[in-house]
Amino acid sequence: MNHWIRQTHRWLSLAFTLAVIANVVALVRQEQAVWIGLLALFPLALLLLSGLYLLVLPYAVKRRGQRTRA
Repeated sequence: MNHWIRQTHRWLSLAFTLAVIANVVALVRQEQAVWIGLLALFPLALLLLSGLYLLVLPYAVKRRGQRTRA
């Protein structure tokens, strides 16, 4: 499961990067497309969730190990 979440996090970062590049290109071309700006929010929200999970994971494993030894 952890490997799957790490891979998903990597692919989401790629999708977010592409969405930001598309947004910058739209701004340079002075196009008024709100959906392009919102395009980056979906991968960003998923990146937040998966990143928080990956951040907490080492502490949860460490705590679980301490509980089983006691």
